[in-house]
Amino acid sequence: MNDSLYTFFGIYFLSLFKFIAGPVLGSAAGYQPWQMMGVTILSMMSSVTIFTFLGDRLKKIYQSKIGSKKKLFTRRNRNIVSVWSKYGELGIAFLTPILLTPIGGTLILVSFGTQKRRIFTYMFLSAVIWAAFFSYSIDWILSIPAIKNLLG
Repeated sequence: MNDSLYTFFGIYFLSLFKFIAGPVLGSAAGYQPWQMMGVTILSMMSSVTIFTFLGDRLKKIYQSKIGSKKKLFTRRNRNIVSVWSKYGELGIAFLTPILLTPIGGTLILVSFGTQKRRIFTYMFLSAVIWAAFFSYSIDWILSIPAIKNLLG
């Protein structure tokens, strides 16, 4: 395999776990904004697909092994329920790229019983919006002459 495929798959793999890795690493690799968007959306939707279909199984395994030993009402859990009660599925999907990971957001939606079709739709819309925002913002920031001079 050539180096550009290694670079692509490296960015893709890291973006499976952290959304912002796609635009940041894509920019560092010299990708155009549309290419950064593509790899970021592809990797987020790969995570969403995998964990939407595995989410119920993972939830059962987690509850049987760890669930009874873990505190139920943590600050983080209260915040998630608060966002869910105020904004619903769309709110969780919208906040997934910036506050959660693609895996975390998907598992939250699955655990609240969201329909798979809605998970895919909302997460795809969120991925497109945030990938465009981050990709074009990073490209714009790096095109500023003072930043270009600073980075060399």
